[in-house]
Amino acid sequence: MKPDIVTRYAGNPILSKSEIPYPVETVHNAAVVKHEGVYILLFRSHLRTGRSIIGLARSPDGFHFTADPKPFLVPESNGAFGAYEEFGVEDPRVTFIDGQYIITYSAYSRSGVRIALAATRDFVQVERVALITEADYRNTVIFPEKFDGLYARLDRPHSEIAPWSIWISYSPDLCFWGKSELIMRPEPYHWDEMKIGPGAPPFRTPQGWLSIYHGVFKTMDGSVYRLGVALHDLQNPARILGVGESWILQPEDPWELTGYVHNVVFTCGAVPEPDGTVKIYWGAADTVMCVGEAKVSDLVDLCLKHGRPAK
Repeated sequence: MKPDIVTRYAGNPILSKSEIPYPVETVHNAAVVKHEGVYILLFRSHLRTGRSIIGLARSPDGFHFTADPKPFLVPESNGAFGAYEEFGVEDPRVTFIDGQYIITYSAYSRSGVRIALAATRDFVQVERVALITEADYRNTVIFPEKFDGLYARLDRPHSEIAPWSIWISYSPDLCFWGKSELIMRPEPYHWDEMKIGPGAPPFRTPQGWLSIYHGVFKTMDGSVYRLGVALHDLQNPARILGVGESWILQPEDPWELTGYVHNVVFTCGAVPEPDGTVKIYWGAADTVMCVGEAKVSDLVDLCLKHGRPAK
């Protein structure tokens, strides 16, 4: 099996700063969902201050996007959220559950980075709900179903003992989280040996919850970000059935190799389709947005037939 089993869209990149109707320097690391037949892309953009905001673009087909005239989410200036978003809001993920879209994003401030949670039903009005972690957390994704009445999330806290591993936690109300457990570690001397983190929110397949994650390998010329897959048990998402031995996507195109941060493909969103494929969206070199497609069965097979243990 070839290392990259994602077919890149021939029209990549699909969105760049020149197509945004307000001043930004980058368009990357976007959450993506399909809402009432329209693909909604919540993208991160750097401003010239170096801080980030979140914009919104829409598409009828998942490939051709038009950005809204104004940003979707900018740092709050008052209250608890204002204190923890002063340096920017970054890398959103979106999950549809309980009749609404739950958005998790990284809130940066002089106190570090922590995860904030917001909610919307229409991608017009958005409400901040809670700050759901302390520092230092990133890459929080929420499962689209409950387990024994509890919400479940994956995230990536930092620890000097088990650096940059994936954990699972549970919550009765999306605000207070616990029962945390480390479920997946970087693999030594492997393409994801430096650090790993959740990418797109997991989606259901007959064999298990498929999770697309990022893995990082340190080289003499800096770090390389690639994408891989893991398969979680349908009833117990803390149990990982297998992790794909090889990556599914690595930086190859010019806009992935060179940019704001070179050698990066980084996903925050994927949309499974009725035909058995999944559209995977990624930020390329922290500069532009790209998309590709893969067969869900190929990704599942990579975990079950060409996989390794999670830890």
